Amino acid sequence: MVRAALRAVLGTDVVGEARGGVEAVAAARRLHPEVVLLDVRMPGGGGLAALPELVASGAAVLMLTYSGEGDVVREAVRMGAAGYLVHGEFDTAGLTAAVRDAASGRAHLTPTAATAVLAGVRAAAEGAAEGAAQGTAGGVPLQPQRNLHLQSDVGDARARFGLSQREGQIMELVADGLSNPQIAAACFVSEKTVKNHINRIFAKLGATRRGQAIAVWLGRRRAGACP
Repeated sequence: MVRAALRAVLGTDVVGEARGGVEAVAAARRLHPEVVLLDVRMPGGGGLAALPELVASGAAVLMLTYSGEGDVVREAVRMGAAGYLVHGEFDTAGLTAAVRDAASGRAHLTPTAATAVLAGVRAAAEGAAEGAAQGTAGGVPLQPQRNLHLQSDVGDARARFGLSQREGQIMELVADGLSNPQIAAACFVSEKTVKNHINRIFAKLGATRRGQAIAVWLGRRRAGACP
């Protein structure tokens, strides 16, 4: 019934349907959609299990679900979802706008999802502040030696590849497994800016794929690491 309603709203823009996560991955590989509308809980494979493969296929994945739990929302965003819509918080116009936003690389969250993401950001900021306070004595930060080594390694690798400081920062976030929307949020820039940086980074690293770039970056960085 939900799929029939979506097809009625989106019309000929719908290129295919799937009853579960496994079918969704197979359909995405066959049909190459720009945007995938994905539920969290489905028979035949849940949405969160299918999400990484759908993101890797190049589609913008828009979660469309009754599940508004904060942990679920944050996990979906962490795994690369381009947006999160909770049923009852959008109308027909809102749905079509969300699909257009996802296709254009813009995030779209309904109120429950936006509140969950904001709560996660605040919790992370509070945790970082507590960690900084615990790592300070007499007003002097106590930086673990291994972190000093890591910063040195990153700086050496950045110089070796000719990356700017911002490019080095973004490459570290890529290596940490963050998606482009997550990197954009972390760096307070647009996703388009992140994509432009990543294209330049890949060219400097001689890489054509994300996994290849990470392997080159980490391999060269570790090669010069302090013991």
